Amino acid sequence: MCLSIPARIRDIEGETATVEVGGSLYRAGLQMLDDVQPGDYVLLHAGFAIQKISDREAQETLQLLREMGELE
Repeated sequence: MCLSIPARIRDIEGETATVEVGGSLYRAGLQMLDDVQPGDYVLLHAGFAIQKISDREAQETLQLLREMGELE
């Protein structure tokens, strides 16, 4: 099973973003998305942002991951 996780975009350089997940920073390719800005939440999978999501949806998902002990 594959899992994508909500990540908040910190900054963008070309087609690559620095994103934050649970306090850790990662690099993510933005080739699959248009019109994302710093502060937006995206679903991160295998190093790529695959979908933009709302703040509410991101927070709900992150809370569920915390409750399951999967976001440490």
